[in-house]
Amino acid sequence: MSLQQIIEQTVTGLGYDLVETERSAGGLLRVTIDLPWTAGAPEAFVNVEDCEKVTRQLQYALEVEGIEYKRLEVSSPGIDRPLRHEQDFERFAGHVVDITLKAPLGAAAGGQVAANRKKFRGTLERVATAGVSGWQIVWSDEPPVKPGRKVSKKREPAPPQALGFAWDELREARLAPIVNFKGRSGG
Repeated sequence: MSLQQIIEQTVTGLGYDLVETERSAGGLLRVTIDLPWTAGAPEAFVNVEDCEKVTRQLQYALEVEGIEYKRLEVSSPGIDRPLRHEQDFERFAGHVVDITLKAPLGAAAGGQVAANRKKFRGTLERVATAGVSGWQIVWSDEPPVKPGRKVSKKREPAPPQALGFAWDELREARLAPIVNFKGRSGG
């Protein structure tokens, strides 16, 4: 069995999802796990006990298989979680994401998007056009309002822009790491 198969079998056998595996030249083996997601169920998060449980089981499995490594790290995906599968996109539809395309779009959106732009941050949305279901990212290039500043009522807001993309055009997709240290907003 390959290293990837051993790790995947161990992680899924314990009831977790394998997000990614990384092996570096210095002997570090990094494994990222998450709890399985079900549509409509309350969101659950990986905690230290989950990481500890997977670490112990992986150490045993890797020793039995004779896999050499110097250090093993098991962690949660974090706030900038990679999106790798269709289920990840379903789970995080409506969230702000960062995407990087493999190649620039060229002059898209009527010249409103720079011809060499490959990185975008916006809200992930599902779209259906001509019976084909796909994904798009919606954003506005308007700068955020600084705290304590008033916005002129005469100022026209920047129009929202949308970019549809296919799986083979993506180099990387991640949740955008947005943290509000002021607490919850709204009512």
